[in-house]
Amino acid sequence: MSQRHNSSKSEGGKPKERPPPSIPRTSASILLLSPTNKVLLLHRVRTSTSFPSAHVFPGGNLSSFHEGPIPDVDSPARHVDGEPYRLAAVRETFEESGILLALRQDDDRLLHVPADVLEDGRKKVHSGQVRFGAWVASLGGSLDVDNLLPFTRWVTPTNVPKRFSTQMYLYMLPLGPSSTDPSSLDAGPKQETILQVPTHDGGLEHTAATFDTVSAWLDKARDGSIILFPPQLYLLTLLSQFLTGSAASSCSADEKVRHYSEQRSAVISFLSRTPTSPAGSKEGKKHPSALIPWAEKVISPTALFMLPGDGRLVLGLDKPGPELANSGRGGDPDRVVLVEFKKEGPRRVEVRTREEVLTQRREAEEIEKKGRL
Repeated sequence: MSQRHNSSKSEGGKPKERPPPSIPRTSASILLLSPTNKVLLLHRVRTSTSFPSAHVFPGGNLSSFHEGPIPDVDSPARHVDGEPYRLAAVRETFEESGILLALRQDDDRLLHVPADVLEDGRKKVHSGQVRFGAWVASLGGSLDVDNLLPFTRWVTPTNVPKRFSTQMYLYMLPLGPSSTDPSSLDAGPKQETILQVPTHDGGLEHTAATFDTVSAWLDKARDGSIILFPPQLYLLTLLSQFLTGSAASSCSADEKVRHYSEQRSAVISFLSRTPTSPAGSKEGKKHPSALIPWAEKVISPTALFMLPGDGRLVLGLDKPGPELANSGRGGDPDRVVLVEFKKEGPRRVEVRTREEVLTQRREAEEIEKKGRL
């Protein structure tokens, strides 16, 4: 995950030019919340060229066939939220999980499609036999791109051959039935209970598609039963502040809806809040990236150092990547990710504050220095 230099020494001692970093591909992904605020993760096949064997959010590359013109490499729209990214996020979620985020054209409620029609359309869209938007329109629906909430963008570091500029979104499926006015409770599409059960794509890219609580996913990552790459674990860790658990089984239907609605309201407030953290200031001056809301942050993980006595690499999250250098954009100046990269994937991934990790490094270096005296 560290940054590569553009040159290195050859056998003769002369600088050897390295090829420039690859151009990030445009992609989009969705953190999809169930009616009870569980998050959908897909288990990727071990032969995948991206995130092998890991659990990931549904998403993938933009397609000019489905989404129309993709912003050019030098276009300002290349690395910002926009319609092509939103269309791709909804399409990829459908292809990978079978969940269709579309509204009925007559009343803006979630579009219900019979299972056999859904699966037939899923195969045709994936194979490029039909355009996704046209297929949904033929069923009397429209893609629900307006209810996607931007939640950071990630740019792959330059030392990785296959790079992406990935727009992350949050989408909240409607809450369950309640006697209370739904418009005051749900920030998503009009309230209607349609249970869409996620399914994997037949093993093409994934072997499972499952909703679970944020805490359950993080526990599984900690005990090593699943692999989460730094972006997925980081975003789930942020959500864990607000999606704190299920409503008690003894609660009434109205109480359950209010419980999950209050969690969602806290998440929505968090996405637009600034400054994003009280930490990260120097001599009373706030880091510029702390004034960028979570909806607009751009993060390109940067290797900082190996944590002494720990064996994990510390990744900084404040830089936006070389494509956006000097653009005024940035990520999280207050947190870092610790990770041990193994052959089977990242392990011991953890989110901690930058100050805490820097303090730990200073203390370890002081102990080592005294040991040499």
